[in-house]
Amino acid sequence: MKQKINIFVIGLVMGAAEIVPGVSGGTIAFITGIYERLLSSLKHFTPGLLLLLKDEGFMAVWRRVDAEFLLLLFGGMGTSILLLATGISYLLVHEPILLWSFFFGLVLASSWLMSRQIDRLNLNRVAWALAGIGIGVVITGLAPIELAPTPMFIFIGGAVAVCAWILPGISGSFILLILGLYGFVIEAIRQLDIATLVVLAAGCSLGLISFAQVLSRLFKSRRNETLAMLTGFMLGSLVKLWPWKQTLAYQIGSDGHQIPLVQEAVLPSTYVLITGHESQIGLALLALLVGLAAVVLLGKLAYTGNR
Repeated sequence: MKQKINIFVIGLVMGAAEIVPGVSGGTIAFITGIYERLLSSLKHFTPGLLLLLKDEGFMAVWRRVDAEFLLLLFGGMGTSILLLATGISYLLVHEPILLWSFFFGLVLASSWLMSRQIDRLNLNRVAWALAGIGIGVVITGLAPIELAPTPMFIFIGGAVAVCAWILPGISGSFILLILGLYGFVIEAIRQLDIATLVVLAAGCSLGLISFAQVLSRLFKSRRNETLAMLTGFMLGSLVKLWPWKQTLAYQIGSDGHQIPLVQEAVLPSTYVLITGHESQIGLALLALLVGLAAVVLLGKLAYTGNR
């Protein structure tokens, strides 16, 4: 029962993180020790399950995909997203420096933790890490586009965003923001727009199952290189998480509020000059330290069974 509660709590934290455009649920999965178990579970969703169902029955399929684990994890994520979408969105608007500082500390500590899983560094693995940093910086610096929120684009957006969700360091919600769909999806969650959420979930399911196959093979064949690149992804994403930003363009949400669309990192002193707001350096440092401490706390929730 304790393990089940831990998995559900990890799901809650993953859901809360994924709402923020810049923090990946995959980061939380890794630092809590369930990342490879999650990949192992998802990779079994293949057409072969139909044969297994026919030959050995429902319970064999249930055990093969580790269904109890997935239900607890995704149940926690869904609960968190439904309950916290409004609160996280409020903090992004009214306390952005503290929220970004917290997640900056969390991802910084997580990248250090991930780097420790690499057996030993050599030039090859350093090159993979540098490639990951470069890709992370490029992705977080992409210019947003405006896709019409049609069912087809919602489906495609879900499939692409969920690939980022499972990658530590790259946020699925940030991909939705780049595609111009983030505000629409958040509003659909708030309003419980079932039709939109079903299409989104279908796209997410297809993307997640497909990409999990790729990542699982990479971990099996080139574990250390994959860890090095994922560490790079996380370090590259820190550009997006820098607390002091100048907003260059907004997206207008369906309720009329402004969603930052294009931002660039600035020094705290420049932030004060541009916005006229306090830099909150002291509180930002405290929030960063809380993020670092949260990694330690989340590590205690680690559930490493069936790895």
